[in-house]
Amino acid sequence: MNITADPAGAVAVRMTGIHKRFGAVRANEAVNLSVAAGSVHALVGENGAGKSTLMSVLYGTYAPDSGAIEVFGQRAALRSTHDAIALGLGMVHQHFMLVDNLTALENVMLGAEPGFLLGPAEAAVRPRLQQLMASTGLRVDLDARCGDLPVGDRQRLEILKVLFRGARVLILDEPTAVLTPQETLHLFEVLSRLREQGTTVILITHKLDEVMRLADRVTVMRAGHVVHECAVAATSAAQLAEAMVGRKVNIGRPAEAGVQVGDVVLEARGLQVRDVMGVTRLHGIDLALHAGQIVGVAGVSGNGQSELLEALSGLRVPLHGVLTLAGESFSPTRWLTPRTARRLRLAHVPEDRQARAMVMEFAAWESGVLGYEGLPAYSGGGFLRRRRMRGDTDAMMERFDVRPRAPELASGRFSGGNQQKLVLARELGQAPRVLLVGQPTRGVDIGAIEFIHGQLRALRAAGCAILLVSSELEEILSLADRVLVMSAGRIAGERPIEACTEAELGLLMAQDHRPALVEAA
Repeated sequence: MNITADPAGAVAVRMTGIHKRFGAVRANEAVNLSVAAGSVHALVGENGAGKSTLMSVLYGTYAPDSGAIEVFGQRAALRSTHDAIALGLGMVHQHFMLVDNLTALENVMLGAEPGFLLGPAEAAVRPRLQQLMASTGLRVDLDARCGDLPVGDRQRLEILKVLFRGARVLILDEPTAVLTPQETLHLFEVLSRLREQGTTVILITHKLDEVMRLADRVTVMRAGHVVHECAVAATSAAQLAEAMVGRKVNIGRPAEAGVQVGDVVLEARGLQVRDVMGVTRLHGIDLALHAGQIVGVAGVSGNGQSELLEALSGLRVPLHGVLTLAGESFSPTRWLTPRTARRLRLAHVPEDRQARAMVMEFAAWESGVLGYEGLPAYSGGGFLRRRRMRGDTDAMMERFDVRPRAPELASGRFSGGNQQKLVLARELGQAPRVLLVGQPTRGVDIGAIEFIHGQLRALRAAGCAILLVSSELEEILSLADRVLVMSAGRIAGERPIEACTEAELGLLMAQDHRPALVEAA
């Protein structure tokens, strides 16, 4: 689908004097935003700066308390997302809005079926989608069940869905948060092609390198206000970071004294894991974690890292293998449980915070003690000490700068980055002996990254053994003392940090990118 470009200098979106509050929380204060048609406009800021709220106002999810919106010069009264879609707006959320049990084609059609009968409707939609995929480069297997698609394909499907509905303005909320480097590169190629065809893209992101590579113009928000706006060619990543946080930010590996490595506190031997389909995901993994050391696990997502974290944390029982933790041994007939893991002071920050770490309907204070509610500090005599739970969560939110600092607010009402900070505050606050952490800074802003890295280094200095899984090689190189590279469910290589470069790790990651699809005998 080719979209006719708008006249040079045309404005696709103009938002003037936007105010939005949630109770006492001022999410947007007198925000002005102008986005040129046929451009990529980046919207950046710390977690809780008001970016997603502003875009939710534009998309009709929230009604502004005051202010005006124009879309392609037309005054818009956006009372719902249907109004936004009718005006040519489309939004792809950070957490995908797809139905896993439906096919890709059915997901695109859902809510926009061209007829009552499914068969003829699919026959009518399929050629239009095939033409759209050919023109944009967004190729997806239309007959695949959505739940079976890899993350990159699911995101392409989300973009196809909004373009199919006629979107001329595409709003992307943290689009690369769950993508591999290869998938990110492909997404950038697609967005560049869409820009050439006249589509306007508003990109909400924390990754300033992406802003510098892709965007034409950038707006910086802080504490609900616009604090800076300029052409990308006229700024730098360092200047944008300072505008976002209000101070200079240092991300990277600091000069450190020699690391004091202690005894082995967790050891796994011969871990083999199969999924519910009988596919082998881990092939005889051996690893050891020492007190006072961070072991980084690098690799393209989907090569066994998730299964490794689940097995070591007690969320998944392996087919074979032995685990030793704090002097206690576990085998598949009597594997570690999450309850036992907490007793032995093993903390776990899952990769998927919404599915594994929080309950979206719970208040923040309930998610803030989730899994630890049985501690003597929080329960006794058959009663929960709710006041203590609320107080501790409030203190955690202050320490980790969770915004808004509202323990009674539902967990699902926080931005993804603030959800992540709350989970990290909960797990790091229990003085763990071992910490398993997956994607610790996924979806968080640059100031929060600096803070989280500092907390992990402090935990290591206190003698904690840390296993860090991250898809960001820069993060691995910044934090790890030792690096393991996983590929196709195996350890492809191990290096001390002194011997690691991005190029060498990339070569190890590329040894075998075929999925570990070994069927059960």
